[in-house]
Amino acid sequence: MSIPIVNSIASWILKKRIHHMELFKKHPNEVQNELLLDLIYKAQNTEFGKTYGFDEINNYETFKERVPVQTYEDFEATFERCRQGEKNLIWPSPITMFAKSSGTTGAKSKFIPVSQESLEDCHYAASKDLLCMYLNNNPDSKLFTGKSLRLGGSKEIYQDKGTSYGDLSALLIHNMPFWASYSSTPGNSVSLMSDWETKMQAIVDETIKERVTSLAGVPSWMLVLLNDVLKTSGKTSIDEVWPDLEVYFHGGVSFEPYRNQYEQIIPSSKMKYYEIYNASEGFFAAQDLNNSKDLLLMLDYGIFFEFIPMSTYGTPKEKVIGLSEVEIDTNYAIVITTNSGLWRYKIGDTLRFTSLEPFRIRVTGRTKHHINAFGEELIIENAEAAVKKTAFELNCEVMEYTAAPVFMEGKKKGAHEWILEFKTPPESLSDFQICLDKNLQEINSDYEAKRYNNMTLDLLKIHQAKPKLFQNWLKQHNKLGGQHKIPRLSNNREHLEELLALNGN
Repeated sequence: MSIPIVNSIASWILKKRIHHMELFKKHPNEVQNELLLDLIYKAQNTEFGKTYGFDEINNYETFKERVPVQTYEDFEATFERCRQGEKNLIWPSPITMFAKSSGTTGAKSKFIPVSQESLEDCHYAASKDLLCMYLNNNPDSKLFTGKSLRLGGSKEIYQDKGTSYGDLSALLIHNMPFWASYSSTPGNSVSLMSDWETKMQAIVDETIKERVTSLAGVPSWMLVLLNDVLKTSGKTSIDEVWPDLEVYFHGGVSFEPYRNQYEQIIPSSKMKYYEIYNASEGFFAAQDLNNSKDLLLMLDYGIFFEFIPMSTYGTPKEKVIGLSEVEIDTNYAIVITTNSGLWRYKIGDTLRFTSLEPFRIRVTGRTKHHINAFGEELIIENAEAAVKKTAFELNCEVMEYTAAPVFMEGKKKGAHEWILEFKTPPESLSDFQICLDKNLQEINSDYEAKRYNNMTLDLLKIHQAKPKLFQNWLKQHNKLGGQHKIPRLSNNREHLEELLALNGN
């Protein structure tokens, strides 16, 4: 069968999904409520379902009253029992796969249950939908005339007590349906290699000869790979290596700090960038329009969504609301109930809605990754915007950064302390310091109030990182590759102190 015919057939099949998306766009609350009742019905005879009387729950309000909001720590003992082979605890079908995650950089491993339903009806369904939306927006696409270069995690699949665990990306690749495996590169033997540095060169060697039309992976590590491709090939741009490349599907970290670098090494005018929002717990949202920063919340993947306004998060007045109550431009923590047996589970991410018809979002950060030591409420979205604006104004490029508070001591005032790794450093680090502080004040009124006349916060401190400092830190902690990264912001100084020491400060 010729390539044009394959391309036409694949496009036709994927576009059939569009009318299903239109359904949850037009009737979001009905779709979500029906999904919730279906999850409750299926799990009523599980241990969890019996504990909370699922057989008597027939609406959201009762569910909300009976089932408490949970954290990983609340579920940890039950998840461990699942890993040891016990059945029917949180979900009726056997759960034999667990996505191993350390959250972001914590030493403690988490094991998130991944059911067969979640694998098929959430993660793989999302992969098809992402292609569907892209093809619907780009009818002249030649995506299927080549392959997708996937850059997944570096962990192998481990077997234990009849269950397996590994990076989510490793689980997805290991269980990948034939249609996805056929259209992807590199092959599984390279994709699942455990040594990240060896694996990167192996990916380059295998994919450099392929006809690559799309990329998929975390921006920070994909950028490392693409620069390795240029180094190995001797070319000056990725267009010269893969002239048919047309789209990069990215997620895991904000793309904005890397956008300029991507545009430099992929100067093609046809290149598009599509953001996704997925995690070990599920696939939540995807960009559904060209040249957009907003993500469509996917409401029919077996995930029921609830939200906690961050203004009440962690307080005695903490309030949990359903989708029908959310408002635009309010920062929310996400609570999910899923077809993997996660019930009213806090995943630790924050978002804000940019549209209610349909429900579109932007990810704003993590509940734990912000700085609020002095009431300044600095979130990752603020930091990303300020760094990008500062870099533009001073004609420099920032690759990585992290920031933490300098706590008050005696008469010493508080401040924020930053360490940044530049691709192109500014002419003056002090100019960058002053400009970044100014832009943070313009973006965040709480930070501005605390900086007023240096009453609470002094001018931020700043350090320039040595080349590859962040990568070397991750290597020291055995966290190279995948979705591992150092938090952009932290309310404690643990990571910052380690980086400063490694940097020689």
